[in-house]
Order: sequence, then structure tokens, then C-alpha cells
Amino acid sequence: MHCIRAALIGYGLAGKVFHAPLLQVTDGVELAAVVSSDPAKVHGDWPDMRFEAEFEAVLADPTIELVVLATPDHLHAQQALSALEAGKHVVIDKPFAVTIADARKVTETAERCDRHVFVFHNRRWDADFLTLQSLVGAGELGEIVHFESHFDRMRPEAGQRWKDKRSGGVWQDLGPHLIDQALHLLGKPEAIWADIAVQKPDGHAPDFAHVVLRYAKARAILHISQLVPDHRLRFAVHGTKASYVKHGLDVQEEQSKSGIAPHESVWGIDPELGLLTNADGYARPVPNHRGRYQAFYENVRDCLLNKASPAVPARHAIAVMEILEAAQESARERREIALSGG
Repeated sequence: MHCIRAALIGYGLAGKVFHAPLLQVTDGVELAAVVSSDPAKVHGDWPDMRFEAEFEAVLADPTIELVVLATPDHLHAQQALSALEAGKHVVIDKPFAVTIADARKVTETAERCDRHVFVFHNRRWDADFLTLQSLVGAGELGEIVHFESHFDRMRPEAGQRWKDKRSGGVWQDLGPHLIDQALHLLGKPEAIWADIAVQKPDGHAPDFAHVVLRYAKARAILHISQLVPDHRLRFAVHGTKASYVKHGLDVQEEQSKSGIAPHESVWGIDPELGLLTNADGYARPVPNHRGRYQAFYENVRDCLLNKASPAVPARHAIAVMEILEAAQESARERREIALSGG
């Protein structure tokens, strides 16, 4: 099998916890270089890794086929454009870009250069979301009328990271995850209403987002807050036949932080089962599917080898950006925003 040589750009949380471990366990892909401002941090994890201080060094290397951008949001578009023009395929950590105009420009450039661009919507492969998809596909819930998706935490102090201070706050950070899952499950809504706010006393950027996606019948509620002492609720999904309620976040991020690798036997196994309650009140626990973030990079590999189509095509990532921006407009103007083609 042809081995795809990849370069990882950025070694913060996204690069260290998500991309590097996943690239390292994907057969047919070699993590060949890391670009970072902190060589000690990179070599502390990967002693033999090729280190580069400058992005241009990997762009000039003809053996590098894939560039993975795990950099701050405002760098995504320009770095992606540079990589595409240099003949590289590109993975971009979410969000795709700061603006939808930038995201569309990247997509158009990829088409012109005949290169792939993939956006890292990894939470399609959360254990609980895979489980929910399976239940919906099997007709266990009937027609969904209410989809509630939470990503809450208890972090009462204002954060000091760059992502804690960006203008979009938690909506820009975590909103893409919740949006992508909702669109993947329910399709595009007709309209959106959003309340996005700063609730912490010394908050720099929004730490609260409550967004309602309106469908012909169903309603999807996407909720993010950092002031929730009991932040266990993840999904509450109600259909005409049954409800599915799940507590606890997918374990893969925390496993990676603790040093567990994606190829280990415990990886992706979520011990907290969801509860399926039928219309007659009978409730039973539902075993979780196994979470598999590595499926994202397996698909990237197969696409580059012309063996598959993108699991997250660019149009899906553009659709997420449309919802991301429409919610911000709704919150600013305090009104519902209609979406074309919903």
C-alpha cells in the first residue's frame, strides 16, 4: 500500500490530543513532520519526530502529500490556501474558517487545484452519537420531534487561552460539533433562533449558547454553557415511539489526554449507557457502539487512494458554517433567521 506522508501544523490541544495520535495509528499514513513553536513539547511525546519551526518547510517538501492544520481559527483559511496551491491535500480542524466566505474560497481553491480538503468533524464518531444514529436508523424512536444536544461544563473562571477570548467563544469552539451532528441526523432546518451570551463576571467572550433549529415538525436544541454544576446530560431525544437519554461525554478525548492510544482495546468504550424509554413507559439501557475517531483518518487515506468518497465532504462543512453564522446573526438581532433551502 502507498504510504501517505503527513505534516501536522500546530501542537496545542488539537494537535497533541487528537491529530497526532490518530495519524500515528492509521495504516497507510505516516506522520512525517510537526510544525510548532515548541520543539520540546513535540519531542517530549515523539522523540524521533522531524520538527520544523516554519510552515513553509513542509510546503516545499514534495514528499509531503497531506497537511493537517491544528492551528488557531484565524490561520485556517490562509494556511489551507497556501497548502492547496503547493499541491497538498488538507485536513482542517474545526471550525472550517472564521467566515463562511473564507470557507467557500478554500473549497473553490481545492476544486481548482484538484486537491481534497477535509474538515475534522470527529464527533460523528462519538460512541453515543453512533448509538443514537443506529437507534434512529432501526426505527426505534419513530419520528424525531425533539432533539436536545448538550455540551456543558462547570468552569466558573474566565479562561485565558486564545480560544477562550475569540469573539465567537464557546459557540465558535463547540458549536460546530453540535451543529454537524444535528445536520447529519436531521438535515438542514428551516430557521434558527439563538441566544449567545457572556455569563461569567469577567468573561472575555460568550460562554453560553442556546440555539433552536426549527424543522417542519421537529425542534433541535443545541446548548452549551460553562456554568452548569450538573453537566452530565448529553442527549435527550424524543420520538413518536421512544425517548433516548444519554449522560456523560464521549471518552476518547480524555483517554488520549491520559495516554491511552487509539489502537488499545479500551479505546472508545463508553461505560455510561443511555436509556431508551418506550411510549408505554418501559425503559431499558442501550449498549454503546464503540467510538472510533480513527475512522476519520481511515476515510482520508481511502479518499487519497481513490478508494472512497469523503465521509465529511466540503459541502457538509459549509453547511455547518452557515448555521454557525446564522446563529450569531440571530443572537445579535434577537430574531429568528430563515435559512434558504431548509
